[in-house]
Amino acid sequence: MKTLMWFRQDLRLTDNPALHSAAESEGVIPVYIWAPSEEGVWAPGGASRWWLHHSLAQLQSGLLGLGSRLTIRSGADSLRILLDLARECGATQVVWNRRYEPAAIARDTAIKTGLRNAGIESKSFNSALLHEPWTIKNKSDQPFQVFTPFWRHAKGLPDPSLPLPTPARIPAPTHWPPSLPLEALEMLPRIDWASGFRTAWKPGAAAARMHLDGFLQQSFGAYSTDRDRPDLPGTSRLSPHLHFGEISPREIWDTVRRFATERGQDTTWRDSQFLTELGWREFAHHLLYYYPHTPTQPLRAAYARFPWRDDAGGLRAWQQGVTGYPIVDAGMRQLWQTGWMHNRVRMIVGSFLVKDLLLPWNEGAAWFWDTLVDADLASNTLGWQWVSGCGADAAPYFRIFNPVTQSTRFDPDGAYIREWVPELARLTDDWIHQPWEAPAGLLKDAGVNLGVSYPHRCVDHSMARTRAMEALARIRTR
Repeated sequence: MKTLMWFRQDLRLTDNPALHSAAESEGVIPVYIWAPSEEGVWAPGGASRWWLHHSLAQLQSGLLGLGSRLTIRSGADSLRILLDLARECGATQVVWNRRYEPAAIARDTAIKTGLRNAGIESKSFNSALLHEPWTIKNKSDQPFQVFTPFWRHAKGLPDPSLPLPTPARIPAPTHWPPSLPLEALEMLPRIDWASGFRTAWKPGAAAARMHLDGFLQQSFGAYSTDRDRPDLPGTSRLSPHLHFGEISPREIWDTVRRFATERGQDTTWRDSQFLTELGWREFAHHLLYYYPHTPTQPLRAAYARFPWRDDAGGLRAWQQGVTGYPIVDAGMRQLWQTGWMHNRVRMIVGSFLVKDLLLPWNEGAAWFWDTLVDADLASNTLGWQWVSGCGADAAPYFRIFNPVTQSTRFDPDGAYIREWVPELARLTDDWIHQPWEAPAGLLKDAGVNLGVSYPHRCVDHSMARTRAMEALARIRTR
């Protein structure tokens, strides 16, 4: 029996259940189909395409090392492409790992039916989550909408199975079907805006494993305190690797378990803050599965009436990192230059957009979708609905982050601001978080000319907070 192994967001050889199953057949044809139109409005954005190109290149190399190769096809109909490939190769089975986005679920359901009608067997597997959404319900047999009981329930379930090893060999077919070259997919930008990406990242499964091991050795012990500090290397930076499936959550879970047990933490490792962050990823997919409308509509229906402002200039200032609030600008510039932003800063810039500028959370979600290398529909939706107060387990509507308070607390020495807003680098720690309050002489000595070398604030936070509270109160009283 010949098998098509359909790679999607599982671009790895280790702990890949579909590949493990395929390797038991007589011949395996690994396949990647580039069909962005099937993703609808959530086709991969520019930053994701950059990552995907390089991740596929690493997957190609790994397959070659096992005597196999990746067949690349492109089009707008994955079912037709799979049927054509099956006919070309004499394959009688197609296997893949499941995805959980609404468009992917609908597409995969139709493909299973189409393959069955053509007499081709299909099998799908879980490789992306510790626990799939339908395996977790509350006592009323309903989906959870609050994280803490969700994660408590999930941790009470049997541990995920151990990660699968890389197959010793992948049986090759007698002949290989034609394949597009990776470059034909044109995922890389024509204008090289990704130079900062190359400095910051190395996509692929090997780099994912390196990040995890390095994080455990250097940062795991202080994670609960350092994870909120954008000026410190306190996070794992595994999010893009997880999104593209270069490492599995089961591998992370098992690695943390072994690491902690070796250090005598065999009874507490499940409660580590790091695994709790993995739990938030699980929760995001849980919510997206049960509430598929949330990428574009608020979970809390009252927020559909929210009186958002229309302010193209404010949106542009936020996108370009020229709001006049150093911590906000630092985050937005880090995002543009590296395709990533520290999670604490994501909350700060998100709050600033929806509560200081009173602009729709959907605008922020769309911008992040195009500019983040770890753009994930479930996590992106959860994050933006949380910060705007319209989603499950969301921040209370009156929680409006003060950007100066957040900045002084989580970047106390201004190191993060100095890295990403270098025009303020010579300001002292006392004033770098709020240069508009600095004495004129000190600004001059630091080479800062407000309105020229660095912008004036686009909004006064105190005024904006009052305005946001009034707007939010109106929808609560209707």
